[in-house]
Amino acid sequence: MAEKKILSIGKRVRDFTLTDQDGKPVQLSSFRGKKVLLSWHPLAWTSVCSLQMKSLEKNRRAFAKLDTVALGLSVDPVPSKRAWAASLKIRETRLLSDFWPHGKTAKAQGLFRSDDGISERANLILDEKGRIIFLKVYPIRQLPDIGEILAFLKG
Repeated sequence: MAEKKILSIGKRVRDFTLTDQDGKPVQLSSFRGKKVLLSWHPLAWTSVCSLQMKSLEKNRRAFAKLDTVALGLSVDPVPSKRAWAASLKIRETRLLSDFWPHGKTAKAQGLFRSDDGISERANLILDEKGRIIFLKVYPIRQLPDIGEILAFLKG
């Protein structure tokens, strides 16, 4: 069961700082002035999640041309994210750990599945001021369509 819906189009996402796969802090507000894709995936080391994160890495130049930063987020711990990123050959895309306090950011965004202890699979696009301009929660086993995200960003 997911937490109650908290986010909606036009709402600002509360600032957060999470650690990436390289152990570096990433603060959401540091990207003000750019669009940000928050791409939530339930767990590392699973096939659909792997494809989802690889699609971010594969399209990083397209995101850059659209002045957008793509971030992958899940409740996995940093060491797991580091090993997973290396195994997937993800070198540029930052994969953020919402591990401790467990799922705090996912909960704040209404995307934590408390019965499972994982996040929903979801994509949020924030405008340059941190407001949600796109929000979609996917069935847990469905790969998000990266083409849909890129088309939306192109406007």
